[in-house]
Amino acid sequence: MRLSDLPKGTAAVVDRVDDAHANDPIAQRLRDLGFVDGEAVRVVACAPLGADPLLVQIGFTRFALRRAEAARVAVRSGVAA
Repeated sequence: MRLSDLPKGTAAVVDRVDDAHANDPIAQRLRDLGFVDGEAVRVVACAPLGADPLLVQIGFTRFALRRAEAARVAVRSGVAA
């Protein structure tokens, strides 16, 4: 499942961040921000009219991500160990 498809309020765990192309700076920035394997994540809120951007919480930090950016993050259900 993709972070962009995660229902609001549902707990999940980051599986991986996919690169759109070689040396993808957006994917690398997501990893630098903490979107790494095993981190707990959830969608806190969605903007009205198209739900773009998404307010995403990872750890104690919240980020506004465009839906296209969130689609690069693969998640699995559950809570981090």
